Amino acid sequence: MFGNYLIGLREGLEASLVVCILIAYLVKTGRKDRLGPVWLGIGSAVALSMAFGAVLQFGSSQLSFEAQEALGGTLSIVAVGLVTWMVFWMRRTARHLKSELQGKLDAALAMGTVALVVTSFLAVGREGLETALFIWTAVQATGDGWNPLVGAILGLLTSVVLGWLFYRGALKINLAKFFSWTGAMLVVVAAGVLAYGVHDLQEAGWIPGLHQLAFDISSTIPKESWYGTLLKGVFNFQPDPTWLQIGVWLAYLVPTLAVFLGNTGGSRPAKPVAQAQADATRTA
Repeated sequence: MFGNYLIGLREGLEASLVVCILIAYLVKTGRKDRLGPVWLGIGSAVALSMAFGAVLQFGSSQLSFEAQEALGGTLSIVAVGLVTWMVFWMRRTARHLKSELQGKLDAALAMGTVALVVTSFLAVGREGLETALFIWTAVQATGDGWNPLVGAILGLLTSVVLGWLFYRGALKINLAKFFSWTGAMLVVVAAGVLAYGVHDLQEAGWIPGLHQLAFDISSTIPKESWYGTLLKGVFNFQPDPTWLQIGVWLAYLVPTLAVFLGNTGGSRPAKPVAQAQADATRTA
């Protein structure tokens, strides 16, 4: 559950900060009358993301076992690619995020109501669709009934509360450290999702090596035990992985984490985001 909670928290907080920047800018510039179209765009983006998640969940349940495994494995790889891009993109562009969003909002204000709706929809919709896809693939990888989905929903709700507290000025945290730590943890979670995606493709018959196990410690760490469930929920740990899963997990995790942590140490990616929080506080 923790891994999915982290996904919901991290992805949801990014969307919440985008919303804070948009709303705070309109309030600060005395254009509260234009909040309606912005909220319409935000609401539409949230609705689309929820619908996308529902289509993935209920649409895949109608497929055969092999087709479900093929779809789950393929989307897991796509989701890992998207979340990896997002983690690095957030750090690289955060210093320009506020000015970029405000520039787009100024252009939309000049063009009219429809442009405002579209701008806010696109700003939040990208985050929402990425979140829906990654949560779905992580839930499929983790299994364990509704617990993973509950964890993701709790993470999203927490991000909404944190976003509101940021806007009201009731909470201040070091966003640079927050996004650095959660980004690193999200890379670890993504590595597990990627390995499980490869396993799905092996079960679908798309990739060989399903029965070539690297090790099997199911008797030591049973999947049904509380610690086995904990390890699977946090790291997508599998007590009987194939050699290919181990190789893919290491090939992704080691270089990705090394590059992310190495670049994080010398950069200050979230300072403008923190400044956006301060701007939102002043206008609240």
